[in-house]
Amino acid sequence: MSRIAQRFTELRRQGRKGFIPFVTAGDPDLETSLAIIRVLGSRGADVIELGVPFSDPMADGPTIQASSQRALKNGTRLEQVLDLVQEFRAESDVPVVLFSYLNPLMQYGFERLVSDASAAGVDGVLITDVIDDEAGAISNILRSKDLDLISLVAPTTSEGRLGKICSNAGGFIYAVARAGVTGARSEISADAEELVRRTRNHTDLPIAVGFGISTAEQVEQVWQYADAAVVGSAIVAEIADAQDCWDSVRRVSSFLDRLLPVVAKTPVEI
Repeated sequence: MSRIAQRFTELRRQGRKGFIPFVTAGDPDLETSLAIIRVLGSRGADVIELGVPFSDPMADGPTIQASSQRALKNGTRLEQVLDLVQEFRAESDVPVVLFSYLNPLMQYGFERLVSDASAAGVDGVLITDVIDDEAGAISNILRSKDLDLISLVAPTTSEGRLGKICSNAGGFIYAVARAGVTGARSEISADAEELVRRTRNHTDLPIAVGFGISTAEQVEQVWQYADAAVVGSAIVAEIADAQDCWDSVRRVSSFLDRLLPVVAKTPVEI
């Protein structure tokens, strides 16, 4: 059983729902990224989504686009992202999912990526722009190294495509709360709950809802019908607004205290 499956099994046994934060690797730099994911892992994250910096992140809104640019400007490359995961894995068993686009993964070499990611301790890969037949082939390659293909579904996904997407997926399904790009919103679309209901007709995998979740109230709302809530842009915005690198770690820690006071675990020294 994969670390992701184990984590969701444990959540169900405890009668709890999951928290999945997203940050971009290398924002503001690799050393600080490691400190930030340490905080996330110690303060309630059930799975960590780690964004691979990319020059054209078309599914992302301005906040995450800017974080990707900052990371690229600092010279962050996929090899360094894997090194970051390996260093984190040496001290934590929190599952890590690489959040990426197909282009940088193919440039690295997909077979090489799967081997290196497995060795580094990556648990799954979410590729925003992979579809249908590509997804099937990629899923098979990932499964050969016990890695999960985390798949996206959206309110606009047809019933036929929902079935295909779920059949290739592993770990959990990422249900996009609304059409469009990532970014914090004041309200969650009513489409999200309906999408989760539809998706459950096609899979027994846990379903996480993301895109636009930024407050404790929104997390609790998602937990009413989904297995986990994904929070990305709101965390990345804290990093962007920091005065310096270590202030970004402190700001993320404080944000987690406000977001999930019940789930927050032991304090982390900064």
